[in-house]
Amino acid sequence: MAFTLWQRTLLLFSLLTLSACTSVTIRPSGGEKLHREPDYIDSKAFYLFGLIGEHEVDVNQVCEGAEVEQMQTIISSNDYLLGLITLFIYSPRTAKVWCRHE
Repeated sequence: MAFTLWQRTLLLFSLLTLSACTSVTIRPSGGEKLHREPDYIDSKAFYLFGLIGEHEVDVNQVCEGAEVEQMQTIISSNDYLLGLITLFIYSPRTAKVWCRHE
């Protein structure tokens, strides 16, 4: 079965899109990204391509007063797939927080 150039391009684009992961990482003190498991992880609901919805994470409550090392928002492949299935009416994002441990 031979694929046309258009079909190959569409297949490649689809595979890249489904395997994509977008993240925004904030480190108040700077430095390298942490790669250990976060102290907090939760999925937050957004709608219409992420344009509607506003969520806040109380890092003082999450870290119980300890300093925050890193905060991150991710659109994982699972989040993207859920958005794709719902035609991006529902567009979840994942929030993560890392606390400083002494």
